[in-house]
Amino acid sequence: MNDQEPKIDLKSICKNIIGIGKNYKDPLKEHVPTDEDPFIFAKPTTSLITEGSSIQIPKGWGTIIHEVELGVVIGKRAKFVSEDIAMDHVLGYVLALDMGKSLEFDKYPILLIKGFDTSCPISDFIPKSKIENVDKLNLKLSVNGNTRHDGNTRDLIHKIPKLISYLSNYFTLDYGDLILTGTPAGISTVKHGDVIEASLENLANIKFPVVEIQ
Repeated sequence: MNDQEPKIDLKSICKNIIGIGKNYKDPLKEHVPTDEDPFIFAKPTTSLITEGSSIQIPKGWGTIIHEVELGVVIGKRAKFVSEDIAMDHVLGYVLALDMGKSLEFDKYPILLIKGFDTSCPISDFIPKSKIENVDKLNLKLSVNGNTRHDGNTRDLIHKIPKLISYLSNYFTLDYGDLILTGTPAGISTVKHGDVIEASLENLANIKFPVVEIQ
């Protein structure tokens, strides 16, 4: 980060976290529909943590699932934004984890299973200028040294301009808002004592221990 790029503390400016589900092409399927609307959910900002904190499994849950994602940080207010100018509203990015109880959205309230405290670990802020091609970034995640996710943003079904434009048609995106763009294949579970490590190219590396609240 150069002198012209101030350090951004996302936890202090973020007002909304918007998650996008089912947004990566399935490598086992030849055809993936792209005309369906994005699957959207939200997390409270109390779910944000940075390195030095632990991912806390709510008492009695035993395990939770992990997802690794590119997070998009909004830089200026966006409402009814067209796709062709949507990237003008991007301030930068973070490497993010989207932790949850399960993918059984019909069995549990989605806010509960996706929004518990510590369910959104993030890296340090990455300025927009540091990424030459946001559609060609490798995302990796390992648990206890074993690779679980190994994907690339080229496989996003709904690209970032589409997501910003689509979301801005329904609610205002504001400075500091975070969009989680989805996870590649590899979702699995973690338990007490596990350690998650994730990377976004050579731009960000994060490491978080997992503990269950007793």
